[in-house]
Amino acid sequence: MSVARTLAALLAGDVRDDPYTRHLYSSDASMYAIEPLAVAFPRHADDVQALVAACGELGVPVLPRGAGTSLAGQTVGAAVIVDFSRHMNRILEIDGRTAVVQPGVVQDQLNRAARKHGLMFGPDTSTSNRATIGGMIGNNSAGSHSVLYGSTIDHVEALRVVLADATTPDLATDPHLTSQIGEILRGVDLSGFPRFWRHSGGYRLDAAAGGFTANGFTADDSTANGFTAGGSTAGGGLDLTKLIVGSEGTLAVVTEATVRLVDRPRAKAIAVGHFTSTPAAIAATADALGFGAASVELLDKAILDLSRQRVDYARLGDILEGDPEALLFVEFFGDEPSEVADRVDKLAATWKANGHGYHTLRAVTAEQQTAVLKVRKAGLGLLMASSVGSRRPLAFVEDTAVPPERLLPYVEEFAGILDRHGLRAGFYGHCSVGCLHIRPFVDLRAPGGIGTMRAVAEEIAELAARHGGVNSSEHGDGLARSEFNRRLFGDEIYEAMRQVKRVFDPRGLLNPGKIVDAPPMTDHLRDPAAPEPRPLATTLSFAGGMHAAADRCMNVGVCRKDDSGVMCPSYMATREEEHSTRGRANALVLALSSPDPRQALGDERLHGILDLCLECKACQSECPLGVDMASLKSEFLHQYQQTHGVPLRSKLFGAIRTLNRLGSATAPLSNRLAGLARGPLGLSRRRPLPRFHRDNLLRWHARRPAATGKEIILLADSFTTFSEPAIGRAAIELLERAGHRVRLAAEGCCGRSSISKGLLDRARTMAAEMVGRLAASDAPIVGLEPSCLLTLKDEYAALLPGDPRVAAVAARARLVPEVLTEAIDDGSLVLGDALSGREILLHGHCHEKAVTGTAATRALLNRIPGAEVTEVDAGCCGMAGSFGFESEHYDLSMKIGGLRLFPAIAASSPDTLLAATGVSCRQQIAHGAGRTARHPVELVFEAAVLP
Repeated sequence: MSVARTLAALLAGDVRDDPYTRHLYSSDASMYAIEPLAVAFPRHADDVQALVAACGELGVPVLPRGAGTSLAGQTVGAAVIVDFSRHMNRILEIDGRTAVVQPGVVQDQLNRAARKHGLMFGPDTSTSNRATIGGMIGNNSAGSHSVLYGSTIDHVEALRVVLADATTPDLATDPHLTSQIGEILRGVDLSGFPRFWRHSGGYRLDAAAGGFTANGFTADDSTANGFTAGGSTAGGGLDLTKLIVGSEGTLAVVTEATVRLVDRPRAKAIAVGHFTSTPAAIAATADALGFGAASVELLDKAILDLSRQRVDYARLGDILEGDPEALLFVEFFGDEPSEVADRVDKLAATWKANGHGYHTLRAVTAEQQTAVLKVRKAGLGLLMASSVGSRRPLAFVEDTAVPPERLLPYVEEFAGILDRHGLRAGFYGHCSVGCLHIRPFVDLRAPGGIGTMRAVAEEIAELAARHGGVNSSEHGDGLARSEFNRRLFGDEIYEAMRQVKRVFDPRGLLNPGKIVDAPPMTDHLRDPAAPEPRPLATTLSFAGGMHAAADRCMNVGVCRKDDSGVMCPSYMATREEEHSTRGRANALVLALSSPDPRQALGDERLHGILDLCLECKACQSECPLGVDMASLKSEFLHQYQQTHGVPLRSKLFGAIRTLNRLGSATAPLSNRLAGLARGPLGLSRRRPLPRFHRDNLLRWHARRPAATGKEIILLADSFTTFSEPAIGRAAIELLERAGHRVRLAAEGCCGRSSISKGLLDRARTMAAEMVGRLAASDAPIVGLEPSCLLTLKDEYAALLPGDPRVAAVAARARLVPEVLTEAIDDGSLVLGDALSGREILLHGHCHEKAVTGTAATRALLNRIPGAEVTEVDAGCCGMAGSFGFESEHYDLSMKIGGLRLFPAIAASSPDTLLAATGVSCRQQIAHGAGRTARHPVELVFEAAVLP
């Protein structure tokens, strides 16, 4: 019987060992890959204990895992991986200033709950929207505010654990562990331990010992506000909890943690210093620390330039001055806004007086701070986006830290080492604590690439030590740095660490090969081991091919967030790795790496992984690497259907314009008979079907007197034209009032529905015909339905890569709100006070958010006199065109809507006006929230002063 079957019979949670699951969990955000034996998803601590016991009997290793965002390879191994993020993710209690959590709780999830008590968890990683507390404990994570709050080890009060023998000792009182570990620590001289407080390498013997050791060693490890590394106090006793923190799951499996919370700052302000070089920015750090900065973060030009290319991160570029080579983000916490604003002003004045930088931006509003911090948190992913093929900014020397006063000379010598090896790197990180995440670009497939990486790793480890620093400061050791621990700590301390490992895990079954007895850092590298992909002809054009498009994913894991943005709606609802963008990308890479990729793309298991992708396009903008899963799914469906054929439902929905035109022509009879199609087409009986209007937009427009003015082309999409003609009528009247003569582009379909269903040959024909018609004029093109209009700006380039007219058509295409806003601003369209005093809650369309952003729609609504406009951060509505109508997808569709959108609407006043740009969004809101949402153009029409 397989390991998976043995475990599945014992656990309430499920266990999987199919090839796709094993591949998805074979890698994390590091440069390593090792295929696991199986993956388990425990539901409770009893499951974990049963799993560890069974694996012990079988002699099978166990590897606990959170979000899989580890950068050093901690969470990959030939073991049974235990994924805590799916089920064991509950906050059990918040009492006073402590919280009791399961290991799968996400950092931001804990902070949302703690906010109600005026508290937060002190460590603040850039991955806070997906990093789990269990993973932070495993790594001893720190983050941007560590100058104030130290590392995770400073905030862990107690742990419940399962040892390798499946026992669950009390770490505070267990006599066996206390005796054996105490004996080890009495016999070791800890003076060789790093004296710089910010370190996460090796086992924290120093923190566990407290004042217990015979030689009385005390590290020089005070942080700025009095936290001490490990939370140890002089004269304190043995604390085994401190050994578990930072042990990367090699000593015990954590099933519950009691963590301390800190006061949430009442006021924040950020100074953004602009500098002409990275060294100049580093030199300005001391001034910031002198004013009590809560964080001092650096970004170099490479990351800044990449942020401008992503809609979701481009806002920062709009508020910068000039073209800086580096930025320093200096954050201040305080009790009053005036207090933190004053410190920003004083820092700006000091920088100016000292000649540091050429401009200081004051980010005091919530919107400005969000724009600033979003880019900083995405620094890693944005840098990864600059990869070219297998030449990537790798994490192997990215976690060193030195005392802040040594950072500038350290970085200068670091740069010299890179220069000698012919490498360049990206620079970002925490200047406040001397930790810059420097990632050299290395091609591990190139001759000599692996040797170069190893040489740099050895030189940098020695360099950090010479400057009084550490090799691992918050990302842990993993496979990347564990090999160096004997050299860095010395034989005596290293042997003590090995003894500690044997006490906790005599057989070496808990995440073996990490921290002690590790393989060389050059083993198990992902890129060199990956086979060269076979060529595959695709209908959509992907830069470098379909394999390269999927392989853009570097496992950063932003798609695993669950509380903000749109990406990834199916993951948010299922919490399944395979239903994240990362999971799907890795699954596609596996298929496309097979000897026969076309046959592999016909696999039904792969179809199940791709099936729940809503094609929302959020990954285009929110994924720092711009993985375009919507296009990848479309191409996958196209390839899959070459083997399995095209389902009738897909054929009909792919011809949505024909269906809508016929439905309109035969209304109202079509509306009465439409329900008969539910069974044959697999449509949910719980979902109301759209209504067709006989007096559609085309008929209304044909009766309308010809207008004068400059021609503008309105894309008459299938939904606005035949199901919601009132929206089109409002738009035409407003555009005419603004001085335009509206011509309807009413022939043919944009192909959006065909693209979504993988009918790419049909979509390409539709696109070519549409481009041919639109290219015949140079008039502006506008649209009301984002999914249709934005197809011209997005997918057409991939469908028709050799047609020079595509770019010209795309450049002319805009959403109607942009044009109306300009008309209001130039006075050609006047709005009255009909909606004065009304609250408007806006829900933007996913494609709009991904391709252009919703700023234009917000701007239009904000032009309504006296209206108070709020855009809800509610993610995807869950409808996604036909997806929400389909029987097998209905429940998931409603669950996605129920995560954030429906509650946000329920929390609004019944008098609040709801605005939604997408037809699917309006349908979902009506069905799921019981409220009517209107297109923003309709609200503007209601407020307009018309003759």
